[in-house]
Amino acid sequence: MPDTFVKIATVTVGSGGAATMAFSSIPSTYTDLCIKMSSRADADTVSSLISFNGVTTNLSVRNLYGTGSAAGSTSFSDARLYGDINSSVRTASTFANGEIYIPNYAGSTNKSISADAVEENNGTTAFAGLSAALWSNTAAITSITLTPQTGSYVQYSTATLYGISKS
Repeated sequence: MPDTFVKIATVTVGSGGAATMAFSSIPSTYTDLCIKMSSRADADTVSSLISFNGVTTNLSVRNLYGTGSAAGSTSFSDARLYGDINSSVRTASTFANGEIYIPNYAGSTNKSISADAVEENNGTTAFAGLSAALWSNTAAITSITLTPQTGSYVQYSTATLYGISKS
């Protein structure tokens, strides 16, 4: 059976920027969640930090990335998702894009997260990243907060949360 995406909410950053993009009161009626985002920061950063239900602990992440001239991998315990934010040192007025997928978000087991993202840059380097994460917590996810590693999201950064159901 096909999966059905249902838009739950969209956050669009207004003038003046925003320290976070957040979703609250997420219903438990879907199978999985998906966030599609377009973002830019006012600082030299390439990563968003993700937290669930206001909790920033018990997260582990493995990132694979490429820069246009090198490739590598990193591990973090702060849910750092690589390449999903265009930084202030990248081509002006361009935004990175990415997707975060969270299966079985309302289940009573630890939560796995996968993300892919790519920066846009008219230069020799730009991040492209894949992230695999685990939130070692059995609580259902009812809220999600995205925070730039440094700085703030700029105006027009957008994140849309979708619920996915098996139809």
